[in-house]
Amino acid sequence: MAEPYTTTQTPPPSNTTTTTTTRSGGNTGIAFVVGILVVVVAVLAFVIFGGTADNSDDLNITIDGAGEAANDVGTALQGAANAVEGVAKDATGGN
Repeated sequence: MAEPYTTTQTPPPSNTTTTTTTRSGGNTGIAFVVGILVVVVAVLAFVIFGGTADNSDDLNITIDGAGEAANDVGTALQGAANAVEGVAKDATGGN
């Protein structure tokens, strides 16, 4: 009788290369833009909703002690307005 034939096989050597690519810092720009937007919204909210409790639309300006100087300024402004109007009429032929 013949002896059984036995063989031992070893697997061929395996060379596996794994490449892992990671991108870090890609979200830094987005985070910066979002941060700026949050600050802008916060400032706008403070300006719109903040401030004093007096929400009246009235504005009163009082100038004390101007007297004659204020009248002279008004006269000078009226004279300047008339001069500009006269020059404009001359330049356009009276139209």
